[in-house]
Amino acid sequence: MVFLTSSLWLRSRLTDRFWRKHEVLQHARHFRGRKNRCYALAVRAVRRAFVYATNARCLKKRDMRKLWETRIEAASLEHGVQYHVFMSGLYKCQVELNRKALADLAIYEPRTFKSLAALAKRRGEEGLLAAQGDGKEPNGIFSRLFKYV
Repeated sequence: MVFLTSSLWLRSRLTDRFWRKHEVLQHARHFRGRKNRCYALAVRAVRRAFVYATNARCLKKRDMRKLWETRIEAASLEHGVQYHVFMSGLYKCQVELNRKALADLAIYEPRTFKSLAALAKRRGEEGLLAAQGDGKEPNGIFSRLFKYV
């Protein structure tokens, strides 16, 4: 962009400055006091708010995972299975459902969750019997022993 006079150059810079300030003040509209009117105060408040928002996105993920784990634990305890036994049993049975899906099943599909709990409980008991017994797992769908002939 070529400016023939300095007044045109200043005018173009002023509009940029106006819109830059306007954007910051728009982000600060909901603040209380002078922070939503004074640019110098609004810049600091908006920057701080963006930092809080960035941190909150990480905390939201952490909080949701804790919520899902709590729901799964409560539902699995209703069926007589501890959380870590339930999750390890599902992992050993190659059930690849994440915690969000399991928490939704615990709330909206209690019969499906009950069958998953029974599956995990049975797998945990089979592993315990194999550890206590002669080293052979019982036959059935839970056995992972493959014999190559």
